[in-house]
Amino acid sequence: MENLQSGDLTIEVTTSPEGVFACTWRGKSNERNPPEILKPWFEKLLAAVNERKSSIEMHFEKIEHFNSSTITALIKLIQTCRKSNVKLVMVYDQSLKWQRLSFDALRVFEKNDDLFHLRSA
Repeated sequence: MENLQSGDLTIEVTTSPEGVFACTWRGKSNERNPPEILKPWFEKLLAAVNERKSSIEMHFEKIEHFNSSTITALIKLIQTCRKSNVKLVMVYDQSLKWQRLSFDALRVFEKNDDLFHLRSA
């Protein structure tokens, strides 16, 4: 799986020995229409994850900023992963107020199906 580099945003992908795709977000996601860039990349990521019957961990601890349009793209990813039966974990930095507020809003998507979890670093 290739990394994503677009404007001020970089998403680096590594695969753990257990096969988990760890995606580390760096820089800023400040594009006017992030889904335009993120959706095709998410589709490739999901194809790779499905091929290996694996899971995804998104790491946001090193990102400086993302806009509200990025949250929309993340919500779509959560929904797509759930429909595809792919486990998704999002890890954020609780000590950063903007991250805490953004990710606390995503808690409504945590269900008892073990497919989506939020975790503070």
